[in-house]
Amino acid sequence: MAEHPRRPASATGEGPAPETGDVSGSAVVRVLSYNIRSLRDDRAALARILRACAPDLVLVQEAPRFFRWRKAAERLARSAGLVYVTGGATTAGPMILSTLRAHVERTEDILLPRTPGLHQRGFATAVVRIAGARLGVLSCHLSLADAERHAQAGLLLERLALLDAPYAVAGGDLNDRPDGRSFRRLAGALTDAWAARPRGGEMTSTPRDPHQRIDALFVSEGVDVLGCGVPHGLPGVRQADLEAASDHLPVLADLRVPAAA
Repeated sequence: MAEHPRRPASATGEGPAPETGDVSGSAVVRVLSYNIRSLRDDRAALARILRACAPDLVLVQEAPRFFRWRKAAERLARSAGLVYVTGGATTAGPMILSTLRAHVERTEDILLPRTPGLHQRGFATAVVRIAGARLGVLSCHLSLADAERHAQAGLLLERLALLDAPYAVAGGDLNDRPDGRSFRRLAGALTDAWAARPRGGEMTSTPRDPHQRIDALFVSEGVDVLGCGVPHGLPGVRQADLEAASDHLPVLADLRVPAAA
């Protein structure tokens, strides 16, 4: 487990961006991906984790999607000092939250082709600007069935390209491990943030017995990963809260994104 060093400020950088040489500067963007199990667990613990992680963007899976789901999503956002961006029932679970630091250009909720007998799946997508950086964002929860999941991984890559943003981040519950073909399909086209620069914990399932990494964040070319992993050891993130908040562990990444031209 890689330790959490002092984390970079979530603000616009000065001077060239590392790895890219972008003379117009860059922005450090903090992204969290989290399967919250439809808020069926300890909501106060979940809110404490979100606040302690202090993300600019939250890619949620298994968001509220039934009776009065919008109110439930808004309450969750408020409890964590965030705002609702898109997704939820309209995407069969994936959702995006953000801070007011993010300026939302546009959103699109997508329902994927459904295999009879399996759950409906979808993507929550947005294009945002944060401190001069322009970023496509996608939250996903892929199928439990191998063939459908592999097809959905391909659709994810297509949708990310269609966002037409210079840089992108995608994340979620993949229901697949790094050696699985769907995970490998994504990692072949994008950068697996944990593999690029691990920080904190690796395994995301389950909180009381972490033994597999099935939740991940991926970034497009040009995005510098400053650190990514389960935020064990991050000030304010308690093990008891991680065990109480959901049946998954969150994945937190700090990304340096070059400023838009």
